[in-house]
Amino acid sequence: MTILVLGGSGQLGQELIRALAPQGALVVATRTGRLVDGRPCEVADFDHPADLPGLLDRLQPSVVINAAAYTAVDRAEQEPDAARRANVDAPEAIARWCARHAVPFVHYSTDYVFDGRSRVPYREDAPTSPLGVYGTTKRDGEDAVRAAGGRHLIFRTAWVYSGRGSNFLRTMLRLGAEREVLRVVADQIGTPTPAALIADVTTHALRHPDGLSGTWHLTATGQTSWHGFAEAIFADAVARGVLPCAPRVEPITTAEYPAQARRPAYSRLDVSKLQGDFDVALPSWQDGLAQVMARRPAP
Repeated sequence: MTILVLGGSGQLGQELIRALAPQGALVVATRTGRLVDGRPCEVADFDHPADLPGLLDRLQPSVVINAAAYTAVDRAEQEPDAARRANVDAPEAIARWCARHAVPFVHYSTDYVFDGRSRVPYREDAPTSPLGVYGTTKRDGEDAVRAAGGRHLIFRTAWVYSGRGSNFLRTMLRLGAEREVLRVVADQIGTPTPAALIADVTTHALRHPDGLSGTWHLTATGQTSWHGFAEAIFADAVARGVLPCAPRVEPITTAEYPAQARRPAYSRLDVSKLQGDFDVALPSWQDGLAQVMARRPAP
């Protein structure tokens, strides 16, 4: 079995490489043709979707996993065409190739397909109503993958972070070492989710004997705010000696932290379908954070 991972240089892509390496021959592609450590790999530029079927024809993968996306939420408001190429046109081209060749296609989506007005966790069949370009293109990308007609596994996730790359955890640890006071949004609610968890569940799902196809929500369990997540990060960092002391974290509203794109105020996802269909136990977001902090590479 040859597994192709697209977007191998991102935080999820790196965890997928780790998790999938024992499963079969692994081929990795990035936009630049280089892995994070500088080694060469295949080139898959999602800004040029028409080139992707040729890559797939040459590689003839048994499974395709797409961890590439346009994820610059604010910049997407100024670059809607680029966001659409990466989040809609590229997945559509890949999904159509996979459907023609009976190849399973794993694709990742986001809590941003919802408007955040709910006060109960979103189920997979909840109506989508994205607030901005990023969420709209991710929703349309989901629709394109489904419309291609092949076996697909779409995993919606949220608040993804890891010990590598650019993410909220790494930003907080950097700022916490530099400042005595931080102001963090406290009125957006969601579930911090380790990239390693997503990669491990993806690997587990691909081994499932029933060959399921559909859409699932994949996050850790529980909920918090960005403010609550920041306080938990600092408490753990101090306990492990990563930081000598925790900065004071002041809660602010979304209105006090202006951004180009609107964020969903509530984006907790209901993960019961995933747990039932794949017989998988998901950790609390607190346990997920502890695991990431224990394994994070030295700065």
